[in-house]
Amino acid sequence: VQLQASGGGLVQPGGSLSLSCTASGFSLDDYAIGWFRQAPGKEREGVSCISGSDGRTYYANSVKGRFTISRDSAKNTGYLRMNSLKPEDTAVYYCGGPIFCSNRCSGYACEYPGRTSWGQGTQVTVSS
Repeated sequence: VQLQASGGGLVQPGGSLSLSCTASGFSLDDYAIGWFRQAPGKEREGVSCISGSDGRTYYANSVKGRFTISRDSAKNTGYLRMNSLKPEDTAVYYCGGPIFCSNRCSGYACEYPGRTSWGQGTQVTVSS
């Protein structure tokens, strides 16, 4: 299993960025994929999850209404569109899969211990 992430960068508050994550070794139609982030000095937290079976989406309260997770089954790629970005969104963002979506985890994004693979982190910086 491999995940190849891209996107991110520097944006002013209120701006937008998109992240993508192409998976190999499993199908996004069968397994959930999600986005996580880690800010300096803080633990990694789940941001969003999209389920494999029905494409249902879930979000952390901190990003709900601003971020949109989606997938393209043909490309086996997941996306995170981030709008109305705030300085507190600054972090290294990671895609993870396969995962499962559950309210037991932050951002409804739960990793499978020892099974979830991670894309390379991508820096998102929101600053004026």
